[in-house]
Amino acid sequence: MRIDRIEFQNYRNRERFSLEPCAGVNVICGENAVGKTNLLESMWLCTGEKSFRGSTDAEMVRFGSADASIRCAFFSGGRSQQCELLIREGKREAVLNKVPLKSPSELNGKVLGVIFSPQHMALVQNGPEERRRFVDSAIRQIKPGYARTLQNYKRALAQRNSLLKDIPFHTELRDTLEVWDEHIATLGGHLAAGRVRYIRRLSPLVGESYDGISSGKEQLTCAYSSNTFAPDCEDPGEQTRLFREKLEEGRKQDLEAGHTGQGPHRDDLELQINGISARTFGSQGQKRSVILALKLGEASLLRKTVGETPVMFLDDVMSELDEHRQRYLLHHLDDWQVFITACAPLEGLEESPERLRIFRLEAGEAEAEG
Repeated sequence: MRIDRIEFQNYRNRERFSLEPCAGVNVICGENAVGKTNLLESMWLCTGEKSFRGSTDAEMVRFGSADASIRCAFFSGGRSQQCELLIREGKREAVLNKVPLKSPSELNGKVLGVIFSPQHMALVQNGPEERRRFVDSAIRQIKPGYARTLQNYKRALAQRNSLLKDIPFHTELRDTLEVWDEHIATLGGHLAAGRVRYIRRLSPLVGESYDGISSGKEQLTCAYSSNTFAPDCEDPGEQTRLFREKLEEGRKQDLEAGHTGQGPHRDDLELQINGISARTFGSQGQKRSVILALKLGEASLLRKTVGETPVMFLDDVMSELDEHRQRYLLHHLDDWQVFITACAPLEGLEESPERLRIFRLEAGEAEAEG
């Protein structure tokens, strides 16, 4: 998998922009606020995911413009392909090989990428929502249908929560609660089974990466943490049964609280260093190592499962890593296509012309060096 060309119009701070990267390491350097992260974001959107910066679609249209477009030429599945994103009226529309898609999420599994940005530095420290988002995003690229199940679950959960709030004032609605319980139990059971399956395959790869980063001094494990589901069960039917029982047991509490207290929206990814919580007791250096190991594990599992090497996007994170972690990261991405943003060219990169290209991003187009 590689990106051969990216171009966009009226996107973020640019009226028009294009770039033709090499198949190896592409360093995008320049002063702050010239659009380095915007460039990586435009390519990341072509994976079918939302902005890794948490931006809405409307915020990505250049000020004063009615719409924005992104075009990406890429090589995947043994052939050259192209996709296009159009952002208008606050929504994204996607086209793959000139065929309109129902949703941008249908690009999941077509353009493969892994993003590592400063926002991910909080993945260990923050609450479980960040880690659920990490797991769900990674699964979508391997199993695109997971996105639809997750969307349907969120929609059904919102309907059930609304019903829980209405029942105290309209008791005749109580009989409909069982219908929604069965619906979200089925959807939630499939989500839980998918997360268990993914995390069980991710854990040894993450552990291997962390072992190398720590020079064998520490051991990192990751596991699915849930008060609803069996943490080692990959059977959707069994997970559905467990969720259904929990919903029945907690119905009184849910009615009193006005929301659903259990389910995949409450689960977590448990990260431990030598058997101790990385979130609670890990140092800043250990937490950076955990995140790096998670991202390398995500990339390795994606390549192993899909049979394509994903593109790696490193947005201004090299400065967050010490020299040892930088070397380890670049060594493991030796044969990958990589995009790195930085204020200045980085030292220690391979200088082979066919594997390295440096772009200086200024107010106009990107100027390639060498």
